[in-house]
Amino acid sequence: MQRSLSKLEFNKVVPLSSGQVDVGRRQAPSPIVRIHLLGRMRAHTIRHSDILPRGRKARAILACLCLSRGTPVPRSRLAAMLWDRVPKHQARTSFRQAFRELTMAFGGLTKNLLSADRDTIRLDTTACWIDAVALLSEEPGADSVRSGLAELCKGELLEDLSGVNTAFDQWLLSERTSFAESLRKLLEGKLRETDTADRQPSEREAIARRLTEFDPTHENASRVLMRALADRKERVRALLEYKRLHGALKLTLGAEPSPETRALYEAIRMFAGEAQQDVQSIEPARQRENALKLDSPAAKRGHRRVGVMPFMPIAPAVDDNLAFSIAQEIAAALARFRWFDVVAPTGLMRGLAPTFLSDVELRRQDIDYVVDGSVSCGRGIYRISVRLLDLTTDATPVWSSTFELPVDRLDLLDERVTAPIVAQIDPVILYIEGQPKKRNKDDDALGSVMRALPLIHTMEKQNYEEGGRLIERALELEPENAVVLSWAAYWHVYYIGQEWAVDREATSRIALDFASRAMKADPTNAEALAIYGHLESWLHKDIRMALHYFDRALSLNRNLPFIWAYSGLACCYLGDPDAALERLKRCRELTASLPFFCLHENPFAIAYLMKRQYKEAVEIGRRVVQATPAYVNGYKPLIAALGHLRRRKEAKRYVDMLLIVEPGFTVKRFGEVYPFVQDSDRQHYMDGLRYGGAPEG
Repeated sequence: MQRSLSKLEFNKVVPLSSGQVDVGRRQAPSPIVRIHLLGRMRAHTIRHSDILPRGRKARAILACLCLSRGTPVPRSRLAAMLWDRVPKHQARTSFRQAFRELTMAFGGLTKNLLSADRDTIRLDTTACWIDAVALLSEEPGADSVRSGLAELCKGELLEDLSGVNTAFDQWLLSERTSFAESLRKLLEGKLRETDTADRQPSEREAIARRLTEFDPTHENASRVLMRALADRKERVRALLEYKRLHGALKLTLGAEPSPETRALYEAIRMFAGEAQQDVQSIEPARQRENALKLDSPAAKRGHRRVGVMPFMPIAPAVDDNLAFSIAQEIAAALARFRWFDVVAPTGLMRGLAPTFLSDVELRRQDIDYVVDGSVSCGRGIYRISVRLLDLTTDATPVWSSTFELPVDRLDLLDERVTAPIVAQIDPVILYIEGQPKKRNKDDDALGSVMRALPLIHTMEKQNYEEGGRLIERALELEPENAVVLSWAAYWHVYYIGQEWAVDREATSRIALDFASRAMKADPTNAEALAIYGHLESWLHKDIRMALHYFDRALSLNRNLPFIWAYSGLACCYLGDPDAALERLKRCRELTASLPFFCLHENPFAIAYLMKRQYKEAVEIGRRVVQATPAYVNGYKPLIAALGHLRRRKEAKRYVDMLLIVEPGFTVKRFGEVYPFVQDSDRQHYMDGLRYGGAPEG
């Protein structure tokens, strides 16, 4: 593998210059809170502690301060805006109470975030990441950071603050109008940048889709999208986009597409073959797409397809709407994973009646897996039973579980039901698809990566390099696929971590380049962002930058367990084991049966070692090395914990095993490369290794 990847690494990849990376890192902000103004208002710390005040007027004060972009705001203006129908002295009193509520919500961060004098108050926006501000930022280097924000930040500005009172609503309408116009200009500018022949169709499609979502009647964006789809040989989808635009123009403006758009449609239709006849046959978009899937031969595709059936309500305690809504929520959450395409419940309904496609019809849709379930209720508890069926093996059940939720706590549906369901379905599909006999040698790019993952996570060199060859083949098939690029970066990181890389610096640059290309190919890919964050923490020791990317990844998909695991590891490097354990426990809550056990459990051992809870670190460390004895970093926290417990005789066994898989290991070398921020944490770890009998070097 080392020989076969050398061509891949040094001929296909153009490394980023270290100078460029360093400049970006020096300029990167280090916010201590994240505030979301788009959609439902949210505010939390970097540890994900909620600091949003409960009262709507306290939230309105915070919103005004955020949109002032760091300039002081007069108290009198805020009081008059929020209490416009009471005397001035009463408005000032009410303002002080609401402002006090805001400071109490901020707690110990108040002094870092707010400054106030007799006449004005000010929010230090340099200490905050604010989605609406970041989306429209014109600061140098902002483009690279906000490339995924147009997709990430959705919803109307402060949509849950409408109706606070008349004066505030007028201000809010003005802000929304200004924001919408600025966002339109931003998206149109990005569209002009990407609508060139040298840009990948996926880039053009992504920005065009964002603009058509913002304005369904935007003809230029629709034409760019049609051309991008046609370039990808997806001409039927290009024709469907024309039909969508035609309907939107007719409904909204009573107009027809321009001659330029119609000419493009006719040009694409000439090459679309018989499939375009299906587009014209059925008007409703959902029925039209179903007809294409049922009546046309399946095109070759790179993603597995997962259908979510409408859940069955057990009457009379459960109504149809609740069961259907739960299925829709699960489909929406699954759609955030990049390994498969998701067909929502509405796509599996036959017509408008409440009848659904049969197994035969599902197979004709080329669906690989189906999620179905039922919802019952008794003694004040909803019980949601869910199973996953593998349609490629005669609808064989491959996973099932039951989740419970109090009837008066539907607000916890995502946390207790949706999140654990999708987090457990994802690794089950990955495990099945990773089996050697699941797909044949002519598999697609993603199939090759899926088969590579079990080999990689054995951490045995022969298997690892075989996994690398599968990833190399995937890159040859789809060199700009964000998922493939992400796992190519991942492969290189652990190749370094296992001490197999001949040139650590060169391999680091290659890993960074793969990760950078993955984020550029798909800015909304949570896996790509998380893997890039792991590179920043492990290779470059820039922990705060890493946490920035981890938080962006979590904003995109909070149900992907390994993001919580690796962000927890970054918190260990930062010297904050309590924050690390919070994140690691969320990883464990999402799924107790991850397919790659050791890499998600080992950070627990490191966190407990740092907290001086050595017995807990030993217990987890033993499980890790037993499960994956070739994983070199599994031994180190175990040996250090045993060393601090002065159990040198027991530690010797693990030192001997470590030196078999990493013959050159020394405490000195470990201290030089391990990415702890604080010297005291590094010294504590190294002392444990010495007490455990590891060679000093």
